[in-house]
Amino acid sequence: MQATHPSSAPGGRPRLAATSRRLGERAIIGTLALAAGISVLVTVGIVIALLVPSIEFFAEISPAEFFGTATWAPLFEPPAFGVIPLIVGTLSTTLWACLICLPLGLGTAIYLSEYARPRVRQTVKPILEVLAGIPTVVLGYFALTVLTPTLRTLGWEVEIFNAFSAGVIIGVLLLPTVASLSEDAMTAVPRSLREGSFGLGANRFQVSTRVVVPAAISGIIASFVLAVSRAIGETTIVLLAAGQLARTSFWPGDSVMTMTAFIAGTGSGDVPTGSIEYKTIFAVGLTLFVITLILNIISIRLVRRFREVYE
Repeated sequence: MQATHPSSAPGGRPRLAATSRRLGERAIIGTLALAAGISVLVTVGIVIALLVPSIEFFAEISPAEFFGTATWAPLFEPPAFGVIPLIVGTLSTTLWACLICLPLGLGTAIYLSEYARPRVRQTVKPILEVLAGIPTVVLGYFALTVLTPTLRTLGWEVEIFNAFSAGVIIGVLLLPTVASLSEDAMTAVPRSLREGSFGLGANRFQVSTRVVVPAAISGIIASFVLAVSRAIGETTIVLLAAGQLARTSFWPGDSVMTMTAFIAGTGSGDVPTGSIEYKTIFAVGLTLFVITLILNIISIRLVRRFREVYE
């Protein structure tokens, strides 16, 4: 709200003129602008921190060797710098995670939004959100000490460290994210669309899958892309449960190394600062950053394309 005071208009008639905004409003605007500026500066700082060592790395190792070969052994002699095994390992664990969290999360969201009674919804949704708060180190050890031995007991001779166990636990971790965001998107669909469909003779399942889900598709896609990005960037679970063996294998029972596991394992070791081995951390980190950025760009385009606006 702006303060005003009377002043003289041409002809001697008084008029109201706006004065400066109140100090509190200026402080709020300044605080919000500062928060936005800090976010931009932090992002720029991260890009610079990744880009400078990566440029130095690619000055010694050609991008053709980095992205075009399938042998990864930067800490051995002779070294090999083909990042494809790390990308394959990351995609492998992400695949198994998505097969768990995407269908189960969407199914849970449909149940909570369209079938569950209010009391059930108020009970189940907080439980899901608590599941998302379990420390990833606990989930990683659960995959290593419980899930993998269980699979071996059932007759599947998976390796002690394997992509499947890590992927399944990542999927369990991300299930609440998909369920909660998708349920919020479906709840925001106007009630009139449901009532009109019921009036035309549709049953609850048809209304849920052919009316509510398409109407909330932008929010559902956003939850899917967020889950995939989080699965790609997960570190602790894959470090504990997926292994440290870089190989180009999509077989779920094999041990693999992901990009995040390499960064965490190498960064905590005794690699000399400034060496080519040290710079590989930033080259892999930049690759991971670009993959995540591409996913976010795709997500924004999909959300804008399928977004529904209701009045």
